[in-house]
Amino acid sequence: MEIYRNGIPIRFTINGKSVEVKVEAGETALYTIRDRLGLKGTKEGCGIGECGACTLMVDGKAVNACLTLGAQLDGRDVLTVEGLELPTGLNPMQEAFLDHHAVQCGFCTPGILMSTHALFNENPKPSREDIVEEISGNLCRCTGYEHIVSAIEDAANRLSKEKT
Repeated sequence: MEIYRNGIPIRFTINGKSVEVKVEAGETALYTIRDRLGLKGTKEGCGIGECGACTLMVDGKAVNACLTLGAQLDGRDVLTVEGLELPTGLNPMQEAFLDHHAVQCGFCTPGILMSTHALFNENPKPSREDIVEEISGNLCRCTGYEHIVSAIEDAANRLSKEKT
């Protein structure tokens, strides 16, 4: 058995790029992504998986980065909010959030965008009830959710029009 004194080397893909980094035992994926890789879009709100601010995608599934160990990213495909942007700029989901004023302080927005992305992967035409259920794990203290839900409905419409 090999003993790693300076961290455990892991390799994974993040936002389409292959990375190699050393992580400490017990280090969260949130720390790995924010502090080791410098991707600051993923936020730490509560640190216990209750607020959704740290939501990201691992192998196509939404996970809380504060509850996932950095070592668990080894060999995985990770998508953060930075990876949603298109080469031409914002994606339709991000544009809908701006158009509907679904952002106030913005702290919760990356996690909500990632939860929405996960929803659209599973259900490209969600009902309002589907949307409310999907973002129920994302806390927002500013907007009251109406603008957020409206933005997600609009984003679903925009994306379905793009595919036709």
